[in-house]
This record gives sequence, C-alpha cells and structure tokens, in this order.
Amino acid sequence: MMREIAAVVFFLKRLVRKGEKLESDKIELFVERLAVALQEKFKGHWYPESPSKGQAYRCIRINRFHRQDPDLLRACQESGVKYGDLGLPRELTLWVDPGE
Repeated sequence: MMREIAAVVFFLKRLVRKGEKLESDKIELFVERLAVALQEKFKGHWYPESPSKGQAYRCIRINRFHRQDPDLLRACQESGVKYGDLGLPRELTLWVDPGE
C-alpha cells in the first residue's frame, strides 16, 4: 500500500508544483498530510488478491460534480493550504490500487 500511495502523492506533488502557487515547504507539508490521510482511509480497504475490489473507495476524483476531493481537502486543512492554490486540473481521476 505504501508504494502505491507514494506514487500517487509524487504525481500530485508534481501537478501542484507545476501550478506555481505554493512554496516548497507548503507543498511538502501538504503531501505529508495527504499520505497519512490516504493510509488511514485505505486501512481495511486494500485487497492485493483482488486489486479492483474497493476501487471506487480508493479513487481520488475531481470533476464538475465533485469539485473538491475530500482527501485532498483534508490534507489542505491539516497543512494550512487553500484548496484552490493546489492548481489542479478541473477533471482528474486517480485510482489507487494494489500493485498498480
């Protein structure tokens, strides 16, 4: 689980850096809090023998219906970052699946 979460956090960190709205220390704090939030959320919802099981629960999604992902929002609140300053695209879907 840690490897997959690290991959998602690294990807999102690159997107946030690309937005150029946050300083490095704020980005680092945000991604640390995001990693912890995802670890806590995925406990009991991680099935290496069946990676697609629970996939919707482990999805990070931003779109016109879900403008703020709750896990990203939690990490923002815990790190003192404004959600809008993440500079993420209007549409984004990431699945965090075992072995993927």
